[in-house]
Amino acid sequence: MAAIPLNKEQFEKRVARIVPHSREFVFLGHRPAVIDFYAEWCGPCQMVAPMLDDLSKTYDGKVDFYKINVDEENELSGHFDIRSIPTLFLVTAKGEVRRFTGALSRDRLKQLVDELL
Repeated sequence: MAAIPLNKEQFEKRVARIVPHSREFVFLGHRPAVIDFYAEWCGPCQMVAPMLDDLSKTYDGKVDFYKINVDEENELSGHFDIRSIPTLFLVTAKGEVRRFTGALSRDRLKQLVDELL
């Protein structure tokens, strides 16, 4: 299964409830998640996307993979102060977030996802 694209409404139903006037959210998931903030025109984003889709198949049922287009979801990207893309949020099952900006190698991505489990 590939990373699931989300808009703000879907994000708030599937992933997290946004805390107003902060950059925080209350995680709603029951398993770890990877959230990719990206844009279609972004070269590094285009390099990362197939790796995330591949990892989503490897970790199907163990980790949820989502993607948010910053050009279409200005409110979400603004809420989380996304200034560079790709930006990845790796969220533990307890809702703890690690944030990474820039393209990561497949090995590094896999290592980070493994650390979520």
